[in-house]
Amino acid sequence: MTATLPTPDLLPLSASPVGERLRDSHGRAITDLRVSITDRCNFRCVYCRTGNEGAQYAELAHEDYLRMIRLFVSLGVEKIRLTGGEPLLRAGLLELVQEIAKLRTVFTHEPEPLDLAVTTNGHLLAQLAQPLKDAGLTRVTVSMDAVDSETFAAITRVPRSFDRVLAGIRAASTAGLGPVKVNCVLLRGFNDSQIEAFAEFSRREDVIVRFIEWMPLEEASSGDSNARSWSREAVVSLDEIVARLNAYRPEGLGISGLVELPPNAASETARRYTFADGRGEIGIIAPVSRPFCGHCSRVRLTSDGKIRTCLFSQMDHDLAGRMIRGAPDAELTRYIRQVVNGKEARHHIGEPGFEKPSRSMVHIGG
Repeated sequence: MTATLPTPDLLPLSASPVGERLRDSHGRAITDLRVSITDRCNFRCVYCRTGNEGAQYAELAHEDYLRMIRLFVSLGVEKIRLTGGEPLLRAGLLELVQEIAKLRTVFTHEPEPLDLAVTTNGHLLAQLAQPLKDAGLTRVTVSMDAVDSETFAAITRVPRSFDRVLAGIRAASTAGLGPVKVNCVLLRGFNDSQIEAFAEFSRREDVIVRFIEWMPLEEASSGDSNARSWSREAVVSLDEIVARLNAYRPEGLGISGLVELPPNAASETARRYTFADGRGEIGIIAPVSRPFCGHCSRVRLTSDGKIRTCLFSQMDHDLAGRMIRGAPDAELTRYIRQVVNGKEARHHIGEPGFEKPSRSMVHIGG
């Protein structure tokens, strides 16, 4: 379902800053916006969709996402990531990317293009990589949780999907949407055997592989025997991954061991590593064992236009609802500031009394 909101007078492409840069009450500058443009997905990954409900929330018209994105850019957002569900399922995606690519930063010394990325499962990427690049996309991240077809199909529950995703990764690299990042969520006893194979994949395909600790963001179980419900014991921690890779000797390299790389920015979520010869990059995102909330620069928009200040928020903030009721940009900007001011200091995974968020990951946007 696609909602259509009243058409506003849009901010100019290089809008003047609306007051001070957007910050929360903890002093963190908000520079990254993740926008889910669909609740639908063509995979049913076992750590994500433990149920079989499919899409649950509405989609907005692309011009409505664009209006909200413009507002956030006027407040200092410099990085936009389109997510889902699976964003490549949305018709009109190329046109949306073209419009976002016209926007410029407002708090830099000179207006600059935004860092515009897409996170995708890669199933439809091979045919869309070059058109997305031509439309103005900067980078692509592919979710891929195994490097052999059998394990991959067991995770996605989509037969014969691995070859299509691999073709998509290669097409994205060829199109210049790189360095391509490949995200792997590790589950103990299920795909943690893939760690060393992913290291070789990074070196062979010249992509950045990022291992992600599994978080309690799956849908509520509906009796699917193949589903995985989160537990701390199933989390493969950063320390364990580093130890495995430190003991690993890559093919053609005479020594083992990782070399740590400096972060690209203070707000970067991944700890970065390479090998002695500099081939291949491994990132480890460790929200469970090494939370990075203190430098968080992100907020999210759900497919139905709700602001989420944290993956683990217990409530949504209805920006689209105010747009539907005809609120002008000035009022919406004040509302965004009010919501972001209440951004959580941190998550509480694994602590007594922890509650899962009010939406699962697939219904929030990655």
